[in-house]
Amino acid sequence: MSKTFTMAPLISLLTITLLTTPAISSVDSFVYGGCSQIKYTPGSPYESNVNSLLTSLVNSATLTVYNNFTIKSPTSQDTLYGLFQCRGDLSNVDCASCVARAVSQLGTLCLDSSGGALQLDGCFVKYDNTTFLGVEDKTEVLKKCGPLIAYDSDGLNRRDGVLDYLGTSDGSCKPFRVGGSGDVSAVAQCVQDLSASECQDCLSEVVGRLKTYCGAAASGDFYLAKCYVRFSKAGAHSYGGNGLIAAVALLILFITFLKKRLWKR
Repeated sequence: MSKTFTMAPLISLLTITLLTTPAISSVDSFVYGGCSQIKYTPGSPYESNVNSLLTSLVNSATLTVYNNFTIKSPTSQDTLYGLFQCRGDLSNVDCASCVARAVSQLGTLCLDSSGGALQLDGCFVKYDNTTFLGVEDKTEVLKKCGPLIAYDSDGLNRRDGVLDYLGTSDGSCKPFRVGGSGDVSAVAQCVQDLSASECQDCLSEVVGRLKTYCGAAASGDFYLAKCYVRFSKAGAHSYGGNGLIAAVALLILFITFLKKRLWKR
């Protein structure tokens, strides 16, 4: 079954088609990606900076689940910013594997592009020559709902309770959050370049949007530029297992053109 979604942060809206299939590895499953339409010249200092940055991301992922880098140049247009983040339940080994896979795919998808971003199920990688580090961004990137089902009132209240729990601060300001009740499980995360208050604001926003958009769906995924939330009812797609590892598999057909930049500044 194919489903069509809209990635909104473009000059003109771009519609992409996603095909749902079983996945070999949920951690490496493709979720979304996009590239700047602006190209750099092969062999230029900018290309050297891109290679240096992406190498730094891959190497750092063996030690931590999040990091950001700035590669400075004498000219501002050649200065490069980038980050990676892994899902909070991944081991260093799985994180490093995911980031390496994402960087490899990004190199193919965004060949010679001055900026790009790629979200796999287990990790996120982004680079650009305009700084986005520490900038709150609640632009809608991707939204998807499973089939509508007949929740009883208790079931729907339980689902909403789990989502509200993820979108409400408990004082710990955790960027990665998991929750569950009965047959409903969910996960949420914000990018760690945000402050605690910005992270909380983003998660509260995305939870509200998901509940409104997906209604009585059996599952739902909602990604903003700096945070996301996903939920499922047993039998739809699972976040169960050690560390609540997600088993959603998304295969994108191919993105040909993206207008200007994936993220609005």
